[in-house]
Amino acid sequence: MDLTKQIIRYVVIMVLQVLLVDQLQLLGVCHPFIYVMCLLLMPITSHRNTEMVIGALAGLVMDVFSNSLGVHIGACIFVMFLRPYVLGMLVTDIDRLNEQVSLRSLGAGALIKYTVILVLIHHLAVFMLAAWSWSHFGYVLLETIVSGLLTILFVIGYNLLINR
Repeated sequence: MDLTKQIIRYVVIMVLQVLLVDQLQLLGVCHPFIYVMCLLLMPITSHRNTEMVIGALAGLVMDVFSNSLGVHIGACIFVMFLRPYVLGMLVTDIDRLNEQVSLRSLGAGALIKYTVILVLIHHLAVFMLAAWSWSHFGYVLLETIVSGLLTILFVIGYNLLINR
């Protein structure tokens, strides 16, 4: 995927997140963060510093629009730090992957594992940083699981739609 398409995808997803998805508060515990898809589907060949900066920018946009004081920046940078390690655990020969993380390049099983791991880590980081206390861990865990499942379904659905 060329740079122009990636930028357009990034902008469209961030606008959808800010204007539409952030307005959905399902049952008080479901807060899907579809913008994580921008981070998960970044090219494998991008430089690690570039990934960190893009993660920070995505988190900054979310923090500005959700007034969350750095919660999303922290979670996004953490996910971008762990991303190469998770890919390395799931794919034995990372060189065989083409530039894009997708259903075609990873296969269904690895893509689902990759998405589940990083989305749940991201959501747990966001909700733990927002709560800033271990006393609310049960509620944080509930939010993480419910919101994570909806986000995972969206990311997998997007991949199925794009790579059919």
